[in-house]
Amino acid sequence: MISRVRIRPPTLADQGPFLAAARASLRLHRPWVTAPSTASQFQAYIERMAPLSHYGFLVCRRDNEQIAGVVNMTNVVHGLFRSAYLGYYLFAGHEGQGFMQEGLQAVIRHAFRTLKLHRLEANIQPGNVPSLALVKACGFSKEGYSPRYLKIGGRWRDHERWTIIADQRSSAASIPTDQTTPNHVVRRKKHPARTSTYAKAAWKQFPV
Repeated sequence: MISRVRIRPPTLADQGPFLAAARASLRLHRPWVTAPSTASQFQAYIERMAPLSHYGFLVCRRDNEQIAGVVNMTNVVHGLFRSAYLGYYLFAGHEGQGFMQEGLQAVIRHAFRTLKLHRLEANIQPGNVPSLALVKACGFSKEGYSPRYLKIGGRWRDHERWTIIADQRSSAASIPTDQTTPNHVVRRKKHPARTSTYAKAAWKQFPV
């Protein structure tokens, strides 16, 4: 079965449609998340999402190339830890259609298969029912509860801690994929200090 979405890294060329989608989604996102909504915020986001510590993924619909949502994989640590944090949000107009589930599952697959990570963690506010449903559908397990964990909208907010490890990725591994399309090779500028095995994999391949 062919996935209805593809994931790709954001670029400065995405600024126009990204900001339009973010501004149209202010009511949907409040109070859970704040997406970049100005040119300076978007440019800062692009600069921050720089491998090998952070990866940004746009979830794009295959039928019209619209950006349905965003998944960010941040604070990536390799070595013995091999873990990262996940954050995500959907854009208005794409709710309730399963696009984010397919997109998040594709990111999970990329994290475990290409980046060779072991553990992913998503921290979610207890009242954010759609986000909790999404991680449950993707095979995450509730690991704990963190009071006053993140400051969002000017307030320190409690979060539930949800995780998935590579050995539990059966739900992510079974997602629909496009078997006829090879992985997209992203031409990134090489960094002389990043020569390890995981670095080469991270800079060479990106799923579609």
